[in-house]
Amino acid sequence: MKPVLVFDIETIPDVPGLRRLHDLDPALSDAEVAEMAFQQCRVKSGNDFLPHHLQRIAVISCALRSGEDIRVWSLAEPEQSEAEIIQRFFDGVEKFTPQIVSWNGGGFDLPVLHYRGLIHGVVAPRYWDLGDGDYGDSREFKWNNYISRYHTRHLDLMDLLAMYQPRASVPLDALAKLIGFPGKLGMDGSKVWEAWQNGEISGIRDYCETDVMNTYLVSLRFRLMRGELSRAEYDAEIRFVRSELERLDKPHWREFLAAWGG
Repeated sequence: MKPVLVFDIETIPDVPGLRRLHDLDPALSDAEVAEMAFQQCRVKSGNDFLPHHLQRIAVISCALRSGEDIRVWSLAEPEQSEAEIIQRFFDGVEKFTPQIVSWNGGGFDLPVLHYRGLIHGVVAPRYWDLGDGDYGDSREFKWNNYISRYHTRHLDLMDLLAMYQPRASVPLDALAKLIGFPGKLGMDGSKVWEAWQNGEISGIRDYCETDVMNTYLVSLRFRLMRGELSRAEYDAEIRFVRSELERLDKPHWREFLAAWGG
């Protein structure tokens, strides 16, 4: 089985970057700096969504399905810097050359990783291989690479299912629940900055990890629909995921399994 890496990021305002760009009064608190940026966004677009390059990555959560195992983990501040988080993510791509799977990764997660990686001097040759690299199998990346929207080495499920039409896209939470999966539990992206300021970093990680698992489960249903998995293989993988999550025996996974039901 080719390795599959499902990922999701959670972000907070890049307060140091905002201070640098706007030459702000050092007496302003982080909350005040962020609110200033939010207000500017509201004037321009009517919402608080900051530009991608001003989104600082606080957490990258991953689920790696490889061989006989599935492993879920997070790369997160404050144990690691943003630069270390991003570099380790791309090091994983370098090591395993997996198919990477996301929900809106092409529209949000990967552009943020690109800009923030560029800012920090991250190195990711395998990820950026477009078929002209020095790897022995580099030529195959010309026809299936991580960058092209219409290739599957990166599978953005939201984008593909919507036929690349933004007006047809749906939230992961809604689709997961319609299928019968748990969906979001206790938090959403709009609450991450507040949780960060309150020191609830573990809660952000837990939320991000459950989002990753929702994405993996939806991807299994997609693989069933496109004939990549038989019904028996799909059912077996669902049972396997349940059993592996039960073994983790952590509060957010117990809540996830309870919400999943029968």
